[in-house]
Amino acid sequence: MVVKLGTNALTHATGRFHRPHFEKLASELLALGEGRQLIVVSSGAIALGVERLGLSERPKDMPGKQACAAVGQSRLMRAWEEALAPTVVAQVLLTHSDMQDRRRYLNARHALERLIEHGVVPVINENDTVSVDEIKFGDNDTLAGLVAGLVQADALIILSDVDGLYDADPRTNPAARRIPLVERVTPEMVKAAGGSGSAVGTGGMVTKLKAAARVTELGLRCVIAEGHRSGALTGLFAGDDVGTVFEPTATHRDARAAWIAHALKPRGTLLVDAGARVALIEKKKSLLPSGIREVTGQFAHGDPVDLCGPDGQPFARGLVAYGADDLRRIAGKKSAQIEAVLGWRGLDEAVHRDDLVVFD
Repeated sequence: MVVKLGTNALTHATGRFHRPHFEKLASELLALGEGRQLIVVSSGAIALGVERLGLSERPKDMPGKQACAAVGQSRLMRAWEEALAPTVVAQVLLTHSDMQDRRRYLNARHALERLIEHGVVPVINENDTVSVDEIKFGDNDTLAGLVAGLVQADALIILSDVDGLYDADPRTNPAARRIPLVERVTPEMVKAAGGSGSAVGTGGMVTKLKAAARVTELGLRCVIAEGHRSGALTGLFAGDDVGTVFEPTATHRDARAAWIAHALKPRGTLLVDAGARVALIEKKKSLLPSGIREVTGQFAHGDPVDLCGPDGQPFARGLVAYGADDLRRIAGKKSAQIEAVLGWRGLDEAVHRDDLVVFD
């Protein structure tokens, strides 16, 4: 199982590291880890760096965050090593570019699998020291969802400052009710979700819902529960009414389709006509150049792009068979015209069906 602990679950309301609570959470993880393979996705490096540097608040600029992460990451790992002893722990730092490249994606999987075989608990965090906007996950909810899919886990547990999904914002609406079970994450749920819960964390409910949607598509169960509450993890595995449980969807994506849909960031967009959209969704066809109306962004052959319908909304993601400049030249043309326009001919398809995933 993959357990994600957010900054808010590990700190006081002031943003300072809450060591007694952290140690209780770690002891619960140790107990639950008996007989289970455990991976921890842990936030907290920046918060610990802020504390160690004596700053009054979390920096807003990227270099400031990177500096705090550099100072705090070693302190975070030392805390985990001490709290999970005698279990051996391993530090694993990832960036989004590690997930974008298929070879590095598989290398990360193989490394994590070997650590688990040796009974080691990998403690994963985003590599905040080198991450910038173009390559950062942006929050560890997203990272945890990708890791759960990467290792084909059985469950993802997200511990934060909220005890589940509510039908309204419990911080502003005292009548809000917790939803104990969700069979499917809907676009309406994601749209209604609010922003980050505090100034010390980066992920809000919307990122948790998106992570739940990703992993349930893969056949995994996901739980969002309160990390501040002692015994929440133990209660969850004892069958208590804890948090919100997200059930796996009826149909599941295979590993490569999930990688395209969730691990890749689009480098551009292809606006397709209504006929192409129907062919892709209902008839499960490839995208031909004749169905493309507009090409935006700069990308190369093999890069991921989002496919948008006439309404401008993305409905699929795929790996392009031509670069952006070539696609602009052949957009709207028949496949038989490709060679005459470009002077050479590759595939008949702009995006082959095997390299395309339609979103739910």
